[in-house]
Amino acid sequence: MFIYRNEQLECEQVSLTEIAEAVGTPCYVYSAADILQAWHSYDRAFGTLPHEVCFAVKANSNIAVLALLAKAGSSFDIVSAGELFRVLEAGGDPARVVFSGVGKTVAEMEYALAKGIGSFNCESEQELAVLNSVAARVGCQVNVALRVNPDVNASTHPYISTGLRQHKFGLDLVEAARVYAKLASFRNLVATGVSCHIGSQILELDPILEAAAKVLALARTLRSAGHPIDHVDLGGGLGIAYEQGDHPPAIEQLVTRLGQTIADSGLKVMVEPGRSIVGAAGVLLTRVIYLKENAGKHFVIVDAAMNDLIRPALYQAHHEISPVTRRQSARMVADVVGPVCETGDFLARGRDLPVVEPGDLLAVEAAGAYGFSQASNYNSRPRVAEVLVEGNKWRVIRARESFADLIRGESV
Repeated sequence: MFIYRNEQLECEQVSLTEIAEAVGTPCYVYSAADILQAWHSYDRAFGTLPHEVCFAVKANSNIAVLALLAKAGSSFDIVSAGELFRVLEAGGDPARVVFSGVGKTVAEMEYALAKGIGSFNCESEQELAVLNSVAARVGCQVNVALRVNPDVNASTHPYISTGLRQHKFGLDLVEAARVYAKLASFRNLVATGVSCHIGSQILELDPILEAAAKVLALARTLRSAGHPIDHVDLGGGLGIAYEQGDHPPAIEQLVTRLGQTIADSGLKVMVEPGRSIVGAAGVLLTRVIYLKENAGKHFVIVDAAMNDLIRPALYQAHHEISPVTRRQSARMVADVVGPVCETGDFLARGRDLPVVEPGDLLAVEAAGAYGFSQASNYNSRPRVAEVLVEGNKWRVIRARESFADLIRGESV
């Protein structure tokens, strides 16, 4: 909940200037109210339909954020053993965790089984065989769903589109019945679901609903063949408004349409939202260091860089950038760039902005998803602090790294 009061940008009831002065910049700031509102929008919209809302940990894996969601009743979708460790540290229930991902290792499988994980979304025949072997060695049975590839174009950035045949994810839909028949021969695996996920930052409902219909048809076929299918996992992918021209469907609209598709099936529905829960709930605060002009081209040099927020460089993503102190001023067109030694180190290019001065604070909006979780130490830059705001209180949920943190684990 980011709003201007008396021309000062606030998160809930806390001044962002106050946070920046206390914590320094760059730093991420998250609104607990926005996170919870989005999660509850999914949960409430399903109503009495059996369902699980599994937060996609990869979007924002800070344990304070995960703890907030766990307390609200969230399940979790993970793609690594490290993410499972984070969920457990945050107080999440391992029995309500689904392990997705195309390249799970034996060590990760062993760790997850030892912790009592709820289920696996598997993506290949070889993975099924390995998981069965690991489960047999451990002496347990494990619930699995096959991730199928419905060959649906999500119409999003190619790096985050996952639902076409040429992508590495999932099994071809036409091969699924054969693989499920083979799965039935594995004594330590129980085929309880069918899974799909066609991509991220999807701004239209039709691709999601088309994929859901294909998955539901397969689930019905498998049930009629005697497989113990009790749920469909429809993944995540709902987009958010990164710029003024974006008009994503409301969470309630998506869930209502999915509910209408699933309602008479007798199946539980699982969804795995990430970005649509935390994306708009966060900003990256950064301070202007210098202004520069080269042959008529203007640059605003700030202290945040591509190692702090890589989305603009990696995906050519747009993030609105707003002054923390709003005042009447002329406009300028400039690139907003960071200190990293790469031409690709930019937060915005050719952006129409209010004229700013060195020392001014800027808020890079909609940075709560895939911001810090994709951050790095490139150029030996310590990773930034993270702050969680709850009403009129705020707290640091990750301390800014020190120089000593940069070399922890290294030796001469």
